[in-house]
Amino acid sequence: MRATKRGIARRAGRRGTKLAAAAVVAMSVGAVSLGAQVGFFQGAGATTPAITPSAAAHLGCSGVDGEGYWQVSASGGVFTNGAAEFYGSEGGASLNKPIVGIAPSVDGRGYWLVASDGGVFSFGDAPFEGSAGAIHLNAPIVGIVPTPDGQGYWLVGADGGVFAYGDATFYGSEGGTKLNEPIVGLAATKDGHGYWLVASDGGVFSFGDAPFYGSLGAKSLNASIVGIAPARNGNGYVLAARDGGVFTFGASTFYGSAAGKTDAPVTGVAGTFFGSGYTLTTSGGSVYNFGDSSFCGVAGNASNSPIVGLAFY
Repeated sequence: MRATKRGIARRAGRRGTKLAAAAVVAMSVGAVSLGAQVGFFQGAGATTPAITPSAAAHLGCSGVDGEGYWQVSASGGVFTNGAAEFYGSEGGASLNKPIVGIAPSVDGRGYWLVASDGGVFSFGDAPFEGSAGAIHLNAPIVGIVPTPDGQGYWLVGADGGVFAYGDATFYGSEGGTKLNEPIVGLAATKDGHGYWLVASDGGVFSFGDAPFYGSLGAKSLNASIVGIAPARNGNGYVLAARDGGVFTFGASTFYGSAAGKTDAPVTGVAGTFFGSGYTLTTSGGSVYNFGDSSFCGVAGNASNSPIVGLAFY
């Protein structure tokens, strides 16, 4: 197991313990990269968010081959919807720091949670490859992203530091760089040989084989960016803003947004299995579906702490 930040090998952390509890939803936050601030494509939300009552949940959400997603709260509670199964959580556990994200295992039979102190908690068949829980961090961790084969993952800090574990390779970071605004997420390329970081001002930073498709770094935004989701084919990415605004770059298609229509701040964005849509989640547990994203339910008031992330089955 290898953890790397700017080429320094480190190991630390503890494995997450499964808790026998009923669940309702889980979620994760992503990140993007910035090479230059050009090529701006905006999808300002003129479309009514597709919020559907639970009783009208998409038929595709059921069965062993169905769709679904997890949402995760700051207290570590995991909530399942549709075909996504519950494999455990940190809900009810005494955490040193709040949970900030979730990522699914490669076959959807497990997931990782990450806390702001870098602690990683693995459930189901998600392998524990190390954490930053015992490392002195210069800034809080803001997200976790797995490698394509699920045998490793990257953690990203608000200062742009990147930590690689398992078979994840370190391709560079913004750690030590003076940033205009903090990093809020990371997204990996399709082959896992690169990644993007994204800052709250929409600046995108690319590393490895991740192409730069544009950013919002030079634009005036109504609300800060909270996450990034890569295009299924790796030829673009989607940025989501706190107010529900959606911005697409490269091959990513704009399917609508929830700008000005959310009941609470957006805290995460995730793509879909076929790549023809995306999903937003809010701190209040609401879910907004666009394109081929299926509505499978929401955490809603089931969580006693804010929802901080979303991951698709």
